Amino acid sequence: MSEETPGFEEKPDVPTDGTPEEPETAAAADSADKAGKAAPAGDATDVAVLAQLDQARKALDERTGDLQRLQAEYQNYRRRVERDRVTVKEIAVASLLSDLLPVLDDVGRARDHGELVGGFKSVAESLETVVAKMGLQQFGKEGEPFDPTIHEALMHSYAPDVTETTCVAILQPGYRIGERTIRPARVAVAEPQPGAAKAEDSDGDTDKSATSEKDSE
Repeated sequence: MSEETPGFEEKPDVPTDGTPEEPETAAAADSADKAGKAAPAGDATDVAVLAQLDQARKALDERTGDLQRLQAEYQNYRRRVERDRVTVKEIAVASLLSDLLPVLDDVGRARDHGELVGGFKSVAESLETVVAKMGLQQFGKEGEPFDPTIHEALMHSYAPDVTETTCVAILQPGYRIGERTIRPARVAVAEPQPGAAKAEDSDGDTDKSATSEKDSE
């Protein structure tokens, strides 16, 4: 049996270059390698996130544009509905009042003949008040110029005291609602005498010649 030499201690194996490898240095190197490998992965993640954000912005812009178009279409729809509602109401009121015009004509004739008395007078005035509230307006007066857009000439004559075609008699009054004419005024018209203008011109020429002769004297 061999005897151990007292005081001798075994030492760990040393590399051939004589420099032992430090554990901390090796761990730091491994960490650096891992960090270097992880860096490209982080850049790719950022690019993917930015791409997703761009897609989200585009989708948001498209949805916002769709919403704005939808809102504009809805506003136009509301305007059309309101305009159509007003038009339908005007047509319905005009149709109703057109049916009442013969009654109003009878009331007017009774008033002209002094027959609008008693209870009939109260009913007639109530009817006229109601149709006035509904917007019915009467027009047509004697002496006003003839307008073919609101007058209907039923009688024609000549008169020396008019200078243009004039309504000389109202046979039936006209009625309108706002700017809508539901019945033209039926009138008798008179025009100037055919030779009146020439006679006035000749008289004017005579007066001028007489004046010039006096001036020459």
